[in-house]
Amino acid sequence: MAPLGGAPRLVLLFSGKRKSGKDFVTEALQSRLGADVCAVLRLSGPLKEQYAQEHGLDFQRLLDASTYKESFRRDMIRWGEEKRQADPGFFCRKIVEAVSQPVWLVSDTRRVSDIQWFREAYGAVTQTVRVVATEQSRQQRGWVFTPGVDDAESECGLDNVGAFDWVIENHGDEQRLEEQLEHLIEFVRSRL
Repeated sequence: MAPLGGAPRLVLLFSGKRKSGKDFVTEALQSRLGADVCAVLRLSGPLKEQYAQEHGLDFQRLLDASTYKESFRRDMIRWGEEKRQADPGFFCRKIVEAVSQPVWLVSDTRRVSDIQWFREAYGAVTQTVRVVATEQSRQQRGWVFTPGVDDAESECGLDNVGAFDWVIENHGDEQRLEEQLEHLIEFVRSRL
């Protein structure tokens, strides 16, 4: 089935461990490029919305970094895996519906099947971006290893994917991060 969104000029698929800074990086890029040019798409959005509907939960509270979300994370992961096994493109198709901006930043790519779906749907305009941070940096941002979460496919599914098109180091060095973001922004602008 053909994707329902428009034809993007560039699709950047961001991945990384919890608290590596994926959302921070994608939001920084969108703020510099402009929301009219750049859309931030979250695969977890439709997952959380559907999960909330089916389980009678507060969807808005599942979107934030609260203990509420964390208390359901493990079951949400299991439920999402079941949905993906039945239809690997289920959440990917949902997030591209009615997107009109030429640049798409998918902030939470977690599985090889996500990358495959976007590459099949959008071909050469699809690139992968890995956001990395040391465990110490992640811990300073509130990360604590959680069995059944941090060792599950949702966190480890892309660990052995090989080369990413871009790697953004987000260890806490603001100047280094800024340099990397500028290189990526230059690339994005060259595609417009």
